[in-house]
Amino acid sequence: MIFKLKTVLAHLFSIRLRNLFVIFKIKGNRYNSLFIPQGKCYIGYHSSSKINVGKGVFFLSKFMSLPEPYTGVLKLQKNACINVQEDFIIYPGHHIVVMENAQLNLGSGYINRNTRIHCFKEITIGKNVSISENVTIWDTDSHTIVGREDQMTQPVSIGNHVWIGNNVTILKGVTIGDGAIIAAGSVVTKDVPTGCLAGGIPAKVLKENVEWK
Repeated sequence: MIFKLKTVLAHLFSIRLRNLFVIFKIKGNRYNSLFIPQGKCYIGYHSSSKINVGKGVFFLSKFMSLPEPYTGVLKLQKNACINVQEDFIIYPGHHIVVMENAQLNLGSGYINRNTRIHCFKEITIGKNVSISENVTIWDTDSHTIVGREDQMTQPVSIGNHVWIGNNVTILKGVTIGDGAIIAAGSVVTKDVPTGCLAGGIPAKVLKENVEWK
């Protein structure tokens, strides 16, 4: 409780009045943790949506510099849920939509500026993950192809200790293995194995047994 009070007070100046009410109004299990939306951040949510944080702090639109030029948007529809395991930071400029009955699962790490996440079913991002600027992650095509209606939406899974470079697009049904690196500008349409460097349009494995820190 003391940790939570100190953390809230330390960031109180950066939380807009509207979002201060959101912190307390939006449902979810945050008994041993905090959800802190900072700066220019719009949050729209349904009364049944939830933000659960296991432990640590979930920062949304955390300041990277002042003045901060980017506005973040988070929209949670009916029964939408964000599950955060440990400390996670999403920097400003994000546009995150979690659709009805969908789940966005976040382990630990950070997502840099101007990310675009549209979660229609389930997107899972692991622990110790570094996601660079201007990254897009979608688990759906949004529109159906006739005869393939059941393939429109498929879950996305990003493993632990994954590094995703600038301007990467990750599309539906993709699994990225632990320790993988996705090169800047790539479009990921197929699975990337554990410990591999992948890049290109569409992304292909360029090197195996890579490590990063």
